[in-house]
Amino acid sequence: MAPINSPVTAQELQILSTKAISAKDSAYCPYSKFQVGACILTSSGEFVVGANVENASYPVGTCAERVAFGTAIVAGHKQFKAIAVATNIKPAASPCGMCRQFMREFTSADFPVYMYDADGNHTVKTMGELLPDSFGPDDLSH
Repeated sequence: MAPINSPVTAQELQILSTKAISAKDSAYCPYSKFQVGACILTSSGEFVVGANVENASYPVGTCAERVAFGTAIVAGHKQFKAIAVATNIKPAASPCGMCRQFMREFTSADFPVYMYDADGNHTVKTMGELLPDSFGPDDLSH
């Protein structure tokens, strides 16, 4: 169930979680074997998925969250309601620091991040909780 003050309905959260969990199957992770799937809900009600894509030169790989946001931005989406991130571990993993900063570019402090574990259980935190005192586009306003 979505939190009471969430911008996401229970039905949207169900779809968001199902798509994030399914996206893990698309992960390209031959080195770490660490599958990550992500799904963003846009403000217009569309769901955009991503999965991690590794590279033999490890720093060149891309996390699922950045794949999903990049895909959404290129498709013309600029406003987002929530993201779900799914892994095959317990407890659920939160987005890495680079992804937190990347997501902050397109979200606000109250943007919900749903994190799913191997059993489909989730925790939710806001961007403000994951990246307190963040630096974002509003800091560069003139």
